[in-house]
Amino acid sequence: MANFVNADRETDYLFPPSMQDWLPEDHMARFVVDVVDQLDLSELTQQYAGRGSKAHHPAVLLSLLIYGYATGVFSSRKIERATYDSIAFRYLAANTHPDHDTIAAFRRRFLPQLESLFVQVLLLAREMKLMKLGRIALDGTKVKANASKHKALSYKHAKKIEAQLKSEVSALTALAEAADQTPVVEGMDVPAEISRREARLAALAEAKRKIEARAQERFEHEQADYQQKQAKRQAQRDQGKKPRGREPKAPLPGPRDTDQVNLSDEESRIMPVSGGGFDQCYNAQAGVDTETMLVVSAHITQATNDKKEVAPALSRLSALPETLGTATDLLADTGYFSQANVQACIGSQIQPSLAIARDQHHRSVFERFAPDAPVPNTDDPVVLMKHQLTTQSGRALYALRKQTVEPVFGVIKQVMGLRQFSMRGLDKVAGEWTLATLAWNVKRMNVLRMAV
Repeated sequence: MANFVNADRETDYLFPPSMQDWLPEDHMARFVVDVVDQLDLSELTQQYAGRGSKAHHPAVLLSLLIYGYATGVFSSRKIERATYDSIAFRYLAANTHPDHDTIAAFRRRFLPQLESLFVQVLLLAREMKLMKLGRIALDGTKVKANASKHKALSYKHAKKIEAQLKSEVSALTALAEAADQTPVVEGMDVPAEISRREARLAALAEAKRKIEARAQERFEHEQADYQQKQAKRQAQRDQGKKPRGREPKAPLPGPRDTDQVNLSDEESRIMPVSGGGFDQCYNAQAGVDTETMLVVSAHITQATNDKKEVAPALSRLSALPETLGTATDLLADTGYFSQANVQACIGSQIQPSLAIARDQHHRSVFERFAPDAPVPNTDDPVVLMKHQLTTQSGRALYALRKQTVEPVFGVIKQVMGLRQFSMRGLDKVAGEWTLATLAWNVKRMNVLRMAV
C-alpha cells in the first residue's frame, strides 16, 4: 500500500505561523532585506510628511522593487499580485499588500535617489569584502524603449501630412462659409472637423520644431568636427606635409528628410540592434569590475554608438568614494577607441585598453606565443597602448572584457528579463537602468557571499 505525505488544508495551526519559516535561510529575498536594512534611507523617509493614512515604509517598497527587478517582475501590478501569490514577495512585504499605484508612485518619485543607493550598495559590498575597484570593463547594450518604432514621425512625412491637413482646413473653411456655417454633408460637423485638424497641425508643428532643434544641435557638432579636421590638415600643410585621405566635406545645416521623432517617447532613438534591423531604443552603458562582475558605473545615452561614452564613465568612476579603491584599467572594444578617449583615460590616471581594430580569429600558435616586440620609443599614448595590446599580458588583460561585461548584459536581459524599459524619457529611463544594475549587484553579491 502506498505511503503518502498527509495533505491537510483544513486543520488550523496550533500556533500563529512565523514569516521566518516561510523561506529557506539562504533565499535571496532574505539577503535583499538584509541589504536594504543596512542602507541609509533618510533621504527617502524625510520626504514623507506624516499626514493622512499610514504609508508603507520605503524599505518595504524598495525591497519589493529590487527583488522584482532581480527576478524579472517589473510591472507594479504584477508586484502587487505577487505579494499575495508569491511567498518571497509576501515575505518582503511583511505580509502587507501595497497596491500598484503606491509601488509605481514610489518608483517614479525616488528615481533621483537611486544614484546614492547604488553607491551605498557598492560600499556594502566593500565592507563584506566582496569587491575592490581595479580593472573595469566598459560596454553598452541597446535596450528597447517603451515606444514602438512605428510611432516615429519623419520630417518628410510630417511635411506631407502638414500640407494635406492645411489643404483640408482651407477646403472645410470655404465649405462652411459657403453654407453659412451649416453642415453641408449629413453627419459632418464642419467646425469640429476643422478643430480636429488644427489640433493635429499644432502637434505636427511641435514635432517639426523638435526635429529642427535636434538637426541644429547635430550641425553644430559636425561643424566643430569639420573645423577641427580642417585645422589639422592646414597644420600639416604649414609643415610642408601633404594631408592624407579625402578632403572632409562641410556639413549641411537643417533637418534631413529621414530625421524623425517618436510620438510615444520623443527622447528615445532608432538604433541598430543585434541580429540585424532597427528598433526604438536607448543605449545602456555599464562599467563592470572584472574581479567580481559587479556594475560600478551605469548611465544611459541616446547616441547610437559608444564613441563619446568614455568620458561619462570616467566621470562616474572618479565620483565613487575613495574607500572603494581606485580604478587602474579601462577595457573597451573598438567602438570606444579615439585619441581623445585614450587621452581622457591617461588624464584620469587609468590605463586604457581600447581595441583599435577587431581581433583576428584563429591566430597561429607561433603568433600567439611569439615574444613581445620592443616598446616603441615614443610618448604618443595611442602608440604605446597599441603596443601594449599586442603583448602577451595586454592580450590576456583585454580578454577579460568579453568574459566580464557581456555576461552581465546577458543575465540582465535574458535571465532578469529587462529587454524593454517600463518608463519613458531619458531621465526616467536612466533611473530605471540604475535600479536594474543595483538589482543585479544585489543578486551578484548574494552569489559571491555564498561562494566564500
